[in-house]
Amino acid sequence: MSFPMYPEYKYSDAEWLGKVPNNWTVAAIKWLSPVLRGASPRPIDDPIYFDDDGEYGWVRISDVTASKDGYLKGTTQKLSAIGSSLSVKLEPGKLFLSIAGSVGKPCITKIQACIHDGFVYFPLLNIDQRFLYRIFELGSCFGGLGKMGTQLNLNTDTVGGILIAIPPMTDLTNILRFLDYETAKIDTLIHEQKRLIELLKEKRQAVISHAVTKGLDPDVPMKDSGVEWLGEVPAHWSVEPLKYLCSFSGGGTPAKENLEYWNGDIPWVSPKDMKSFRISGSKDKITGLALNESSTSLVKAGALLMVVRSGILQRTIPIGINSVDVTLNQDMKALRFKNPDFAEYFAYFIKGYEPSLLIEWRKQGATVESIEQEYLGESLTLVPPLNEVAKIIEHLSHVDQRYGSLQAEAKKSSAMLLERRSALISAAVTGKIDVRNWQPPADGSAFNEEMRQAEMKVTA
Repeated sequence: MSFPMYPEYKYSDAEWLGKVPNNWTVAAIKWLSPVLRGASPRPIDDPIYFDDDGEYGWVRISDVTASKDGYLKGTTQKLSAIGSSLSVKLEPGKLFLSIAGSVGKPCITKIQACIHDGFVYFPLLNIDQRFLYRIFELGSCFGGLGKMGTQLNLNTDTVGGILIAIPPMTDLTNILRFLDYETAKIDTLIHEQKRLIELLKEKRQAVISHAVTKGLDPDVPMKDSGVEWLGEVPAHWSVEPLKYLCSFSGGGTPAKENLEYWNGDIPWVSPKDMKSFRISGSKDKITGLALNESSTSLVKAGALLMVVRSGILQRTIPIGINSVDVTLNQDMKALRFKNPDFAEYFAYFIKGYEPSLLIEWRKQGATVESIEQEYLGESLTLVPPLNEVAKIIEHLSHVDQRYGSLQAEAKKSSAMLLERRSALISAAVTGKIDVRNWQPPADGSAFNEEMRQAEMKVTA
């Protein structure tokens, strides 16, 4: 899809805008409205300020980040009459911008809400605030407003000083109509790609769980495994506690203040290094002196490494097989199997039954999520004959490759759609395209055809 340009352009004096149409007005936001901060009742944790039946929602950063479409539809807390009288009240339909936490995230209220001083708002804005929302959503206008060039530094002055280009009112209205239509179309495609990724993950897990518990022969006799969530398994497979199949070793942290222990050549693996299945290195490395004088120990290549203490254990169990000798920190365990091939089979077993294993292995009541070694060791594990183990690993390696490729393609398509979305918003709000004569298709079939064409362009 291509759009014409405006006939004439002028310099805007703002790097993020570049040249803008001749008939657009360049103005700082503070010239369109005062930029004011929210306010908080103090002390903020006093229960007198909160009421579940209160008239005004109390907006927190988490409420804003949860609003995926840019509209605040609800809050987790509400203020009492006293609390709301000491804050800043916004009626439905008002724009505000986060300057703390998720810095630079805009939101429009759909409820009566109160904002604290981590937000700014625009009480007298004399243009359609959805246009300013689109500018903030794009984020390019914040360029250069960072601390040391990275973290955004937004306050009433920096936000008020941002230059924007304002089209004539009729042009602005059509720009918003165009963006509403086009971003909705792209958002639908992105949603479909995300759904596809989830379906691929579910299908991959189903294929893995079937292979590691039923084997590859559909005609083999079956027996009850004795484990409810495993169900029936091949009759000739044994079922044994994990502790009979492998040994466990942990890790430790050499003293950070001893510089002779660090920046050596021995990988020291911690949860942050568990981002791939094959572990060939680590961010931090220790010296031989640290290995000899601390509680960490050397783990020879071929072990199954597992995160056993981390908040991430609420959702997943990070695992990997080390292809080089490594050491571990105290939040990791190494499982050394008597049969080296079984490490990869058991890794697939974990991938196939992660939700159930999280429940079975996790320590209850701990302040930080952790896997209890006792539960881990006593966990009943399926043990196929070695020749079948090799065939299952080979089969699942191809499954991983196939589904991994499909997921990567879907993620690539989603990323390209996001880029297209940003490019359209940028072009529209800076006047690089002329959409004054744009009209939406007359019927839904045209909309669907446009979506199909857009998806074809993305995936081509």
